[in-house]
Amino acid sequence: MQFPESWLREFCNPPLSTKEIADVLTMGGLEVEDLRPVAPPFSRVVVGEIKEAVQHPNADRLRVCQVDVGQGELLNIVCGAPNARPGIRVPTALVGAELPPGEDGKPFQIKLGKLRGVESQGMLCSARELKLSEDHGGLLELAADAPVGQDVREVLQLDDHVFTLKLTPNLAHALSVHGVARELSALTGAPLKQPKFEPVRPVHDGKLKVKVQAPDLCGRFSGRVVRNVDTKARTPQWMVDRLARCGQRSVTPLVDISNYVMFEFGRPSHIFDFDKIHGGLEVRWGRPGEQLKLLNGNTIAVDEKVGVIADDREVESLAGIMGGDATAVSDETRNIYVEAAFWWPQAVQGRSRRYNFSTDAGHRFERGVDPSLTVEHIEHITRLILEICGGEPGPMDDQVLSLPEARPVAMRVARAAKVIGMPVSQEQCLDAFRRLGLPARAAEGTVTVTPPPYRFDLSIEEDLIEEVARIVGYERLPTTPPLAPITAKLPPESRRSRFAIRRLIAALGYQETINFSFVEESWERDLAGNADPIRLLNPIASQMSVMRSSLVGSLLQVLRFNLDRKAERVRVFEVGRVFLRDASVATGESTVRSVRQPMRVAGLAYGEADGLQWARKGLGADFYDIKGDVEALLSPRRGVFRPATHPALHPGRCASIEIDGCPVGFLGELHPRWRQAWDLPHAPVLFELDLDAVLAREIPSFQPVPRFQPAERDIAVIVADAVSHAALMDAIHAADTGGLLRDALLFDVYKPKQATAGMAAGEKSLAVRLTLASPEATLTDDQIEAAVRAVVASVGDRLGGRLRS
Repeated sequence: MQFPESWLREFCNPPLSTKEIADVLTMGGLEVEDLRPVAPPFSRVVVGEIKEAVQHPNADRLRVCQVDVGQGELLNIVCGAPNARPGIRVPTALVGAELPPGEDGKPFQIKLGKLRGVESQGMLCSARELKLSEDHGGLLELAADAPVGQDVREVLQLDDHVFTLKLTPNLAHALSVHGVARELSALTGAPLKQPKFEPVRPVHDGKLKVKVQAPDLCGRFSGRVVRNVDTKARTPQWMVDRLARCGQRSVTPLVDISNYVMFEFGRPSHIFDFDKIHGGLEVRWGRPGEQLKLLNGNTIAVDEKVGVIADDREVESLAGIMGGDATAVSDETRNIYVEAAFWWPQAVQGRSRRYNFSTDAGHRFERGVDPSLTVEHIEHITRLILEICGGEPGPMDDQVLSLPEARPVAMRVARAAKVIGMPVSQEQCLDAFRRLGLPARAAEGTVTVTPPPYRFDLSIEEDLIEEVARIVGYERLPTTPPLAPITAKLPPESRRSRFAIRRLIAALGYQETINFSFVEESWERDLAGNADPIRLLNPIASQMSVMRSSLVGSLLQVLRFNLDRKAERVRVFEVGRVFLRDASVATGESTVRSVRQPMRVAGLAYGEADGLQWARKGLGADFYDIKGDVEALLSPRRGVFRPATHPALHPGRCASIEIDGCPVGFLGELHPRWRQAWDLPHAPVLFELDLDAVLAREIPSFQPVPRFQPAERDIAVIVADAVSHAALMDAIHAADTGGLLRDALLFDVYKPKQATAGMAAGEKSLAVRLTLASPEATLTDDQIEAAVRAVVASVGDRLGGRLRS
């Protein structure tokens, strides 16, 4: 909500400065988001009248003007504006004037000078040069009666200020200058000027037949025919200026009048070209197949969920939101129909967003507009039309079908004191409601308020408590220290923070992404194998219709986005929530029945493992590169990687990840089918883990530094070709070495091309380095040999292996 201070002070003028008014409104719940002057500072700019304008002798595009600025003598000023002509009054910067800063940030000084050999004694200004607007097509033409020689700042009221309020949805009654003035009067005690809407005497008996078929759409419909209006009349400059300071440009007189009353009293209205209406009007819900071309040029399809105003042939207006192009007023319009109605808020809510646009009228109607003043506001609109465009008004037509019922709301004074946090009396509550203009009556310990028609936000006790709190003053709330002791809640040492996990993954070269939790249904079916995902009742887009049960699709979308922008190496991760069906989950403070919502961490790597560099030939990141990243992420806990299958991953290059025998995630290369479907040049490697498993960590236990030198022995064992590295390590560590085995490292794999004397077909040789040590003494040869024999025996028993000779 944006408006000038001068307009506000016409309704309520408290003895406060501009800054003090802004503070009062903000503390009263009407946050002043921005406060700025109408125009930047400038000096010695006065109203000048061009008496003569002749062609410059040395320049085709310049004119030499004789300008009267009220000093007795005419000033000789050279000007290049195309609209410089005798008879108009324009802003004139005198010699010594200081104009607003230009692009260099320095004020512009006007000096006596010459242009193409002709002396210029000042400068004629455009609106852009005075920083009043971006219009630089010509001189700013002032009103014909602007006093010559008077300061332009006084003539145009440029010392005014513009307030911009950031209103919450419950403050619909403050979506007008009068509404804000009403609040300011209640907050300061300054008198409020109440408008008077004198009825306009009709001069003919012409009416338009209107039938309201949907009382649940429109509760009241008022209108009047006005004949013989002059639509080519000029909107008064004072109205143009006020609309501009409300952020609304001037269009035509009739449109300007309608907008002016909307900003003044919060009453949206619409003016039809009466002669373009076929028959009468019907106020009803739309019908499937009907279309409407709106004033903004868009053609929309309506249905039974959208309210419309239609004539005997077609739909003419989108109820409460925007009029249609077919009955729009134009320069040829002679007869008009002025309409003001009460549209039920629930019948307008969400309709603008359905068509991807919003209007000031819809913004107000969906929050609630006073239904009791439709007739009075039409009288006000009619009077403005007669003053500006002339015309012959007809009788008022007012149909009242169903209006909101004023339901009293009770408030317990003791409850109000408890919620506000300070003592309040019944008299204070009554005084607050009286200042707000809310009818109230007191009983034993309670105050009952009957909301007026313009207050749609008063329905429960807490609403009244809020009104009392802001009138009493938030600044008067006492500062009370908390009674309970404040103690720091230390996180357990066995659990890392999410921030630490993010920092760790970022240190591995990944960048964090944040994605929507709702995704395409095909992602769930193809990438997660989820045939029954959780569906959204009201998705924000058709391609975001289900809740995700995996983060894989979101990361692939990020990859595709980056590849489209020529990225060659992508490493991204996300820490986010997934949504799974689980009948065991009950509804709680942070849970929804039958829906489990665990946190996951997932990553994707695409392109070179180390980026572009000269030391070695570039190779794309593979399974083992990302396996190392996952191991670093889980460290110091050790994950067990087992061959597995996953709907999104390559069947031969996929592993499940287990910790302490529990599955915690998966790792693998994207399936060729989905690589082709997503049009990826190479297959990325992905992983996804339960966040709780990643956050958990083992508490370090301190051990003394070994005092004795370890011993190392290399052995080579022959095993079947199907034996994996993990199986070999399990067999070695399972050997009974008396606690001497510290580590085992595979350093060589040998597979003969054909059977040899020592190895049969289908066998391989694995060379392992064993590290043996004792904390008590240096190992003897006998101890070492016994430990090695135990390892070889364990490999033989578990894997059928034998020592290579």
